[in-house]
Amino acid sequence: MKTIGFIDCFLDNFHANKYVQWIKEYNEKNGTDFVVKYAWAEEDLEGGKTNDEWCTLNEVTRCATIAEVCEKSDFLMILAPSRPDTHLRYCEEAFKFGKLTYVDKTFAPDFATAKKIFELAEKYNVKFFSSSALRYAKELEKCNPNPDVMTVMGGGNFDEYIIHCIEIAVKFMGCGASKVRYEKYFDQEWADIVYENGKLVKINLTLYNDYFLIAPDKDGISKMVPMGWDFFVNLLGDILRFFETGEVSFDVNQTLEVIKIREALISGKETPGQWKNL
Repeated sequence: MKTIGFIDCFLDNFHANKYVQWIKEYNEKNGTDFVVKYAWAEEDLEGGKTNDEWCTLNEVTRCATIAEVCEKSDFLMILAPSRPDTHLRYCEEAFKFGKLTYVDKTFAPDFATAKKIFELAEKYNVKFFSSSALRYAKELEKCNPNPDVMTVMGGGNFDEYIIHCIEIAVKFMGCGASKVRYEKYFDQEWADIVYENGKLVKINLTLYNDYFLIAPDKDGISKMVPMGWDFFVNLLGDILRFFETGEVSFDVNQTLEVIKIREALISGKETPGQWKNL
């Protein structure tokens, strides 16, 4: 049995609930033996299940400290998906144990904090990665891997959900964004990302909109590509593959690029329509 420990702000959240379920399904499909065995959370979700109730329901042992989770677990998952402000503090405790770690999206609240987490990993020689699940949408495989222009569309609160659109952009364009611009028209929020090589990504975030993109396919013809909801399961599979191999499936510098772009776009809300150099 390979044990996983959760570190979270509160355990009653969509990611923690689903990851437990999907890990079991992954085991059944692939003959593996991963199990979420231990968990620590800082506070109870107001109006939701207490952490004790969550642990009882999911047959997980609740630990008194982050250190206890880290000592007992083979692998670590730092969740708190809606609270990236906690990630540095949690990593400061967890990385000391040198175990393979997944840090949930949004990786960090700003670029400076993201760099501090990377420095911590280097200090303790820890292998880790972080990603939005949208990187793993299977529909993206239909797209030209080197587009010159693409539009990504999705929905939700801008500050929290823009991470998904940026992750898709960076997956295809890589690092090297030079400037960004935020604009808002009624209930639609738009973002432009321009790259040093002249490539362009346009992002539209409209509340409750599903995720899809307009991008050239492998024949160079631009098409609308709706994305299904298998991306979470695909992400979970890559996390467990990482736990088995210790190898990240993409350039982790892209995580820093994602956070740099996100921070610039959020700050751009104060001056809509103006370009911000990165």
